[in-house]
Amino acid sequence: MDKQEFVSKLTIRNDSKILMLIMDGLGGAPEIGGKTELEAANTPNMDMLASASDLGQTVPVIPGITPGSGPGHLGLFGYDPVKYQIGRGILEALGIGLEVSNKDVVARGNFATIRDGIIVDRRAGRPATEENVKVCKLINSKISEIDGVKVRVFPGKEHRFVLKLTGDGLDDKLTDADPQHDNEPIEYAKALSESSKKTAKVVNEFMDRVIDLLKNEDKISGCLLRGFSGYPDLPLFPEVYKIKSAAIATYPMYRGLAKLVGMDVLEVPNAEGEMETLKAEIKVLKDNYDKYDFFYFHVKHTDSYGEDSNFMAKVNVIETVDEVIPEIMSLKPDVIVITGDHSTPALVGGHSWHPVPFLMHSKYSRYGLSSSFNEKECARGSLGTVEARDLMTLLLANAMRLEKYGA
Repeated sequence: MDKQEFVSKLTIRNDSKILMLIMDGLGGAPEIGGKTELEAANTPNMDMLASASDLGQTVPVIPGITPGSGPGHLGLFGYDPVKYQIGRGILEALGIGLEVSNKDVVARGNFATIRDGIIVDRRAGRPATEENVKVCKLINSKISEIDGVKVRVFPGKEHRFVLKLTGDGLDDKLTDADPQHDNEPIEYAKALSESSKKTAKVVNEFMDRVIDLLKNEDKISGCLLRGFSGYPDLPLFPEVYKIKSAAIATYPMYRGLAKLVGMDVLEVPNAEGEMETLKAEIKVLKDNYDKYDFFYFHVKHTDSYGEDSNFMAKVNVIETVDEVIPEIMSLKPDVIVITGDHSTPALVGGHSWHPVPFLMHSKYSRYGLSSSFNEKECARGSLGTVEARDLMTLLLANAMRLEKYGA
C-alpha cells in the first residue's frame, strides 16, 4: 500500500475549506545582493501570515532531482511522481479541451526559431497567441496525414501548441524531440521500444515538414516536441480525499493536470497583466467558494520569469501576489498553503533541484518561530523538510479530515 492509498483510508468528510496557492517555480537561489527572489521581494502580507503559520520546505521528487511541472504538481496533489509518470502532452491537451482516446498520442509543442539546424530560440521570442493561431492554421492546411496517421496541431498560449496523432499502432514511448536548451542542434524523437518506431518516424517527418513549411519565417521557423503521451489511468483526487475540488488556473497544462486527477476546472476570463489576471482568478474563487471544499489556485509567471533569468520581474510577480493575500484571506479558509511546484531560480534560468519553501496556516499552526516567508526561514521552519506529496496529508490533518490511525 502506498502513502496515498493509506491516507485515503483515513480520510473523512467535513465542511472545512482548503486553499492551495501555487506560485509556479517559487523557489530561488541567491543572486542580487545575496538574496533569492522571494527574499528580495517586499511581502508584508505573506510575512505577517508566516508569523502565524507553520513553515517548511518540500522536495518535489527526491533530493537532487529537477522536476518538470507535471511531477511537481502531482506531488503537491499527493501522488507519487515516480510511480505516476505522465507525459506533458496529455496535460496540455486536456488543458485546452481536447478529447484524447486510446488511439491518440499527444505531445506538447514549442514553436521555435531554428537556423541551419540550430535552435536559436526555443520559444520563438514568445510570440503573441494570435500569431500562434495563424501558424497552427497554416500547418493544419498543409500537413494532415503522415503514413496513414492523422496529424493535427492546436494552439496554446504564446509559443505553445499541442500535437495530436491519431491512428492504429501508435505508442508514446519516445524520447523528447527537444534538447531543452538554445544554441543546440535539432534533436529528433527516438523510439524506446519496437512498438514506438512507427510513431517516432511520423513525429520526425512532421518536424521536418514544419521546418520546410516555415523556412522563410523570421521568428517561428520550426517546432520542438516533448512529453509524448497517451491517456493515463490515475486515482481521482476527489475520490481519494473525499473532497469536492476545483482548479483555478489560466494556462492549459495546469488546467489539464487538474482535469486529469478529477478536479473541476473553473473558467477564468482572459485578462491583461499580472494584477488583472489575479483579480479575475480571485473573482472566480469568490463566486465558487460555497460550491467546493478544496481550491487549487495557480499563478504562472513566477516560473516564466525565472526561466527567462529575469530576477526583478519574478520579484514583481511575488509582490503582486502579496498584494492580494488580504483579499484571499478575507474568505477565511480553514487551511491555506502557499508554495510552488518546484524552484525556478533566475540564476539557473530554468527549473532546479532546490527545495521549495512553503507556508501552512490554520488555527492549529504552531506559529511564533518565524516572522517572514522566504527560503531561509522555511529551511528552519517548524515543519522541516518533507516530501511534496506529504503536503496533502498535512492539509487534511489541519482541516480535521483524517481519522486517528490505530487503537
